[in-house]
Amino acid sequence: MPQPESVLSHISLGTNDYPRAKAFYDAVLATLGIRCLMEHGPSAGYGKGFPDFWIGLPHDGGRAAVGNGTHVCFVANSQEEVQAFHAKALQLGAHDDGGPGIRPEYSPRYYAAFVHDPDGHKIEAVYLLPQGTQ
Repeated sequence: MPQPESVLSHISLGTNDYPRAKAFYDAVLATLGIRCLMEHGPSAGYGKGFPDFWIGLPHDGGRAAVGNGTHVCFVANSQEEVQAFHAKALQLGAHDDGGPGIRPEYSPRYYAAFVHDPDGHKIEAVYLLPQGTQ
């Protein structure tokens, strides 16, 4: 089942500890086949072919802050990738916000896991189960 086309070019999350954030995202996003494609100053762009997710120090030199109600969801290619994403994130200091499993409130096919990264940003990995499976 093809994934829908994105309506976004890229998303950036701020950090107050760039080396820690880069190490965290290098390892956690690798579980989903996502890698750092480029660095620009104290920021890193991740993706599969285009850097559509960025982490870095705020451009204005101020402190990064977490947005209440904001979260970023990454597409996984399997339930195992969702599980690996969650396990690696917790191993690297993330806080659990919902372990791997079906989220029937969204869809009987919505298999996801949620964590807060070491800066406090809420991130998620989701895999949509094929039609006819639950």
